[in-house]
Amino acid sequence: MTPLLPIVVGVLALALGVIILRSFGMRFRVGQILAVAPVVSIAEARALADGPPRYVAIQGRIDAADEFEDEAHRPLVLRRVRMQLGGRGGWRTIDEQREAVDFELREGLDGIAIDHAALDDGLVVLPRESTGTVADAPDRAPAGTPASTPLRLRIDLVSSVEHAIVAGVPSSDPSDGTVRMTAGLGRPLILTTLARDEAMRVLAGDAPRRPFYAVVAMAVGVISLAVGILWAIAGAVTGSALAASPVPSAVVGGDPRSSGQGPGLVGDPLTAVVLVLVIGIGAALATVAYVRMTGGRRT
Repeated sequence: MTPLLPIVVGVLALALGVIILRSFGMRFRVGQILAVAPVVSIAEARALADGPPRYVAIQGRIDAADEFEDEAHRPLVLRRVRMQLGGRGGWRTIDEQREAVDFELREGLDGIAIDHAALDDGLVVLPRESTGTVADAPDRAPAGTPASTPLRLRIDLVSSVEHAIVAGVPSSDPSDGTVRMTAGLGRPLILTTLARDEAMRVLAGDAPRRPFYAVVAMAVGVISLAVGILWAIAGAVTGSALAASPVPSAVVGGDPRSSGQGPGLVGDPLTAVVLVLVIGIGAALATVAYVRMTGGRRT
């Protein structure tokens, strides 16, 4: 066996882990960004609005001048109701209703408006769900949908009595000078009223076991790749990583500069070049996987 085997296994395992995480679609990207976005104060976010765009996260208390109440008399600033059909590709929204008022996030005396119209997949709150089939509400599904198709009513609420984490780009409206957090730099506006770890669980709620499989695959990939690279480096140093036989005297055409050993890397330059290329490619793939897992640059 050669170092190529654990290197190949490591690369394949890392690729599998990335594929599993990518299967979450936009939820994976939201989780990525939420995990790595640098947190600044609201005062700092307001100052950033006058400079080059930067993607940051802020924390504070939700506040609004004109809340509205739901059936339980909770003071709300946003309510989103989605009717969704289930399938192999996950849940697909077939109808959405939204009600919202202007609100902001406050920290002491500082406040910054939230562009609630830009909230889509980036809204991460504890959902209220009712699940059944199309047979339970045939008038809510498109005509021709099989009666056994899963149907879900999902309600997302944001209250003015909650604290929130918002990730986005601070920007200033040139018409009235209002500073607000919005989407930008190719990233969505994110708002969650949950702690980050709880938000991650909500994002993975439709497939709770899948993140575990991804972590296992990534761990196996990193360990296997590290073993293969260390093995190859050790073999290169000792000159016996690819020795053909454990019996030196049985090797024909051994390296005259060694004491009866096989050619190793010294006498086989092509193998040495291939090994170096494989190590380089493996390291590059591991780096790309890490960058994609952590969301890349944080500014």
